[in-house]
Amino acid sequence: MKKTISLITLAAASSALLLTSCKPSAESEEQANDASSAENHDEHDHGVETNLGTFKIGELAVEAAQAHGEVEAGKESHLIIKLPYNDQGETLVRAWIGLADRTLSSIGKGEYAPSHNDYDIHMVAPDPLPEDSQWWIDIEKPNGTNIVGSFPFH
Repeated sequence: MKKTISLITLAAASSALLLTSCKPSAESEEQANDASSAENHDEHDHGVETNLGTFKIGELAVEAAQAHGEVEAGKESHLIIKLPYNDQGETLVRAWIGLADRTLSSIGKGEYAPSHNDYDIHMVAPDPLPEDSQWWIDIEKPNGTNIVGSFPFH
């Protein structure tokens, strides 16, 4: 009798364990969503974009647009950069809002979007926002060449 109860108890515990192990945890669901959003990056909507124009950064003519509204102290901003060549995201593009010395600025790293052939960069503007602040771009080409330049924000 004891063996029968033990076997039933063991079978029930095993079934419960199997059922809970098949259901994804909240953490694994969150990780899957993060991975999915990274894979589908180029399918997201930038929202309303303001074309900032084309700017000379070193020898490059770089197209820039701004999304998520105007740049405000302490708020997240979104910059979209299109380079004059397509290297499938091999270039490292970084941006910040502020002054050349990057004081109090957060630096955002561009995420390449193949369907747009552009780089999306999110960062937070410094608070307080220094007078004469601009968008600053640091472009590191695959061959190691590094160029830095700036242009005004909207």
